[in-house]
Order: sequence, then C-alpha cells, then structure tokens
Amino acid sequence: MLSRSEVLGRRGRALVGSIVFLILTLAVAGTSHGGELVPSVGMVRNVDGDTDAKFFGGLALRGDLGPIFMGEIATAYRSVPMLNDQVRVRMWPIMGTLYVRPVSMLYAGAGVGWYQTSYDYASTVPLADETKSAFGVHLAGGLQLPITQHVGLDLNGRYVMMRDQSQPLIPQKFNPDFWTTQLGLAIKF
Repeated sequence: MLSRSEVLGRRGRALVGSIVFLILTLAVAGTSHGGELVPSVGMVRNVDGDTDAKFFGGLALRGDLGPIFMGEIATAYRSVPMLNDQVRVRMWPIMGTLYVRPVSMLYAGAGVGWYQTSYDYASTVPLADETKSAFGVHLAGGLQLPITQHVGLDLNGRYVMMRDQSQPLIPQKFNPDFWTTQLGLAIKF
C-alpha cells in the first residue's frame, strides 16, 4: 500500500507533466504556420535487456517554425515485461523535438524528454512497485509521404539516451537507452 506522501508525489508529478505538456503544446501551436497531428504505432527495442522488439502507441503535435524548421511535442505509452516476467516496466514520456526539414519529405533533429517509468514487480518478488522520473535526450529523423493534401504517411525513428540505472533485481548497472521506430498518419490542419 502506498503512503499518503507517495500518492501525493505521484499526483504532483502527473500534474506538473500535464502542465508542461500543455504549455509546450500551446507554444508550438501558437508559433506555427501550419500543424499536424500524428497518431502512430511503433516498435521499441532496448539496448540492454530483452532482444525482442515491443509495440507501443504514440501521439505527436507538430508545427512549422519557419521555412525549414519544425517543432514537435509528443507522448507515447509502452509496457514491457522483463527479467522473465518478474517486473513489468511501463513508460510514458513527454518529448520535445526540434527538426530541420531540408526538403518537404525528410526531417531530422534532436530533443529532450521527461520519462515517467513504473516498475511493477511480480507478487513473488519482495519489492514494492515504484515510479521514477528521468530526463533523456534523443536524436530523431523521418520520412513523410503525402497520401492526400491533408494526410501523409509518416515513418520515423528515434534513439533515446538516458543515464545508466540500477534496479534491485539487476545486480549491476544497465543501459536504459532504446531505439524506436514509428509509423503514423500525419493529419494536417
């Protein structure tokens, strides 16, 4: 059972994350000359740990910031079992990215993210579930193919770099970096 301070801490982090996401969304939408909403599905693969890629869902809001620049605010959700199902790792990041778009179909950039990660331990493990927050940086790029004037097929990839971490079930430090590949529909407005 969680203590009152742990519950308030989780709610506080969720509230701060929501406020940051709203502010960044309004900033991108307010400065943009055009925008797009990009719902997507993707695959993630950890640098360390399981070798199988796992599926996740995401949503991004992009806006033009000039002739060749584009800003993006994105979120995603993934849930991955690890260590023979002894722990389930759930992550829901809020990411901001600045892209350079040299031609209308290609884009590349870098950004930062605030990664909320929950560790849900199996009932046979004598550890309490926990949620941690961490900042990470990423490199990203993609390709967008027009389907109609207002819809495009968006394929992108991202490499996320985070600080090495340790967990009670893992005797040594591990590298939490990961790759993602996403396929989505860019809906322009």
